[in-house]
Amino acid sequence: MTEEEYLCFIQPYEDALKNIRVRVDVLNNDYRRKNQNYPIHHIQYRIKQKESIENKLDKNGYEASADSARNYLTDVAGIRVICYFITDIYAIVSLLKKQSDIVIIKESDYIANPKPNGYRSFHIVFGVPVYHTDGMEYYPVEIQLRTMSMDLWASMEHRICYKGEEREQAAEEFKKYAIALRQMEDEMEEFL
Repeated sequence: MTEEEYLCFIQPYEDALKNIRVRVDVLNNDYRRKNQNYPIHHIQYRIKQKESIENKLDKNGYEASADSARNYLTDVAGIRVICYFITDIYAIVSLLKKQSDIVIIKESDYIANPKPNGYRSFHIVFGVPVYHTDGMEYYPVEIQLRTMSMDLWASMEHRICYKGEEREQAAEEFKKYAIALRQMEDEMEEFL
């Protein structure tokens, strides 16, 4: 994929990402007005870099092209929503699912069903409408929702277990940390 092909390819994904970011901001502000608090601590977002797209396609046995990316990847556009509590995550997911012009493509609840390494998060891929001069098309945007402690764990685990030297020992320790953080979250949520 040339740089020009990449820039042309990502444009509608950038538009879809802006669309969903506005929706999440509006929900957060409306939630605050009605409930006197914010469910969201902060939001991060990104468009996958050209090299990252090509590496993922190659790793999965696909040609590194814009067509392959369009056909096989659902995480070109991504947003990470960091919430205070697990109940906030499910509230935001519920509110987003009620929006009738976006469609659910894929959903994975790693909070209810954590990965074997201890990873917890709620992933949902929405098809977001993007209107062009010649019509409308849906583009996928992956939303990952985590609590602050889930985000801390995932960030540190990625940094240490994927980049560090003593991966196996660290991975075992991170499983223990995941359990401890979950217990802490459960205790804190009782204060709500």
